[in-house]
Amino acid sequence: MAVQELTVRPATEAEANDVLALVRRAYRGEESRTGWTTEADLLDDERIELVEVQHKISRPDGVVLLGFAGAELIACCELLDKGDGLAYFGMFAVRPDRQAGGIGRQLLAAAEAHARSWGAGTIEMTVIGQRRELIEWYQRRGYRATGETREFPYASLVNGTALRDDLYFAVLAKQLPG
Repeated sequence: MAVQELTVRPATEAEANDVLALVRRAYRGEESRTGWTTEADLLDDERIELVEVQHKISRPDGVVLLGFAGAELIACCELLDKGDGLAYFGMFAVRPDRQAGGIGRQLLAAAEAHARSWGAGTIEMTVIGQRRELIEWYQRRGYRATGETREFPYASLVNGTALRDDLYFAVLAKQLPG
């Protein structure tokens, strides 16, 4: 299968519902199981609320990047400028039926380029520590485990519950080329 060229641009506030639907589709519920990034075996919730997506799109120190195949939204991510040369990458989602086709690699590269345009020398992210296959995917793209872990926000689950009580976040980071 040929890798489709992805068009990447910042989200607008009017697209918040589309971003919400994409993120939920990629990580939760039965449809998410058609891709490989599902968290449906770990969490039974809605992952994120509309107000959170709206905040991420409108905040002055960040951007939500959207990836399109033609006019169709198929991927998104969040990027935050944390200052002091550090950017945070999160809310990464690729439509389940488009996963494993190079879309994620393209959006990740676009996010890294955007972070460099802010002057970031390092980009970090958090990944559920039990997601070994996802951590390995990031490692193949130059990210390294920092050894730092962060608590999983059980109290912040959206309309649902965790299916395990041992979840945590592993922190990964990558030095960006100048």
